[in-house]
Amino acid sequence: MGIDLEGLFQVLAPMVDGAPMEDEAVGSTYRQLMSTLMTFDYVVVFAYRGKERPIDLYSTFNARDHVLFVSLYQAGPYLLDPFYHAACEGKPGVWRMRERAPDRFFSSEYYRTYYVQTGLAEEVGFFVPISDEITVVLSLMRREATGSFSPAEFTLLKKVEPLVSALVRHHWADLGRRFDAALAKTGRSRRKSTHPPADGVWQHLNLTEREASIIELVLQGHSSESIGLKLGISTGTVKVHRRNVYRKLGISSQTQLLSLYLRNLGQ
Repeated sequence: MGIDLEGLFQVLAPMVDGAPMEDEAVGSTYRQLMSTLMTFDYVVVFAYRGKERPIDLYSTFNARDHVLFVSLYQAGPYLLDPFYHAACEGKPGVWRMRERAPDRFFSSEYYRTYYVQTGLAEEVGFFVPISDEITVVLSLMRREATGSFSPAEFTLLKKVEPLVSALVRHHWADLGRRFDAALAKTGRSRRKSTHPPADGVWQHLNLTEREASIIELVLQGHSSESIGLKLGISTGTVKVHRRNVYRKLGISSQTQLLSLYLRNLGQ
């Protein structure tokens, strides 16, 4: 008779108690737990609140990889990350990157110029909402040499979710205060922070609200068909807007569009 792992983790979840630990201790506990179940190459934990800059709670990267996976990511590319957009929905669960990615994500310029640099075969994340506004995402990453997570491993991740969620909700319950403190350092208010740095790009580039919405979705990796469905307009109308934006910006490719976006981010 096999072990009822789901039942076991449900029993263990309430045992996560005691005084809240520091970020490093919580992250290390999570890493050690997951390492008893399967292999992976990296762990990274981000907290997201609306459209604010995410908080880096824990990671296992060396100094060089930390620049790519954390510092550069926080500077702006997070706005195009499928996991960021999934976190904004506040829906709990365990998700593969490819399950949350738009239909053209893996052929998008963002993927080719930024995400592909990570050398990842797969990324899986635990999504744990701790309030109506804040979601913590705990990612397990595997490089190409390690390979993707098998169906059996992914099933196991779903079974351990109650324990991971309990760990996060107990030890990272006060993240609202930390987001407020981070905002205070920048001099921004909560009202202003509801608009991401990307908004400054579109204002600076003189795009209309509709054009900005479409180009945001293009950069995230949505096809014209997907954009049309999301915005309730025809595919033909999407293509007309895209052509108008390219003409207005004096560009002819998505490569140039992403370069322009990143160069003007936060202005």
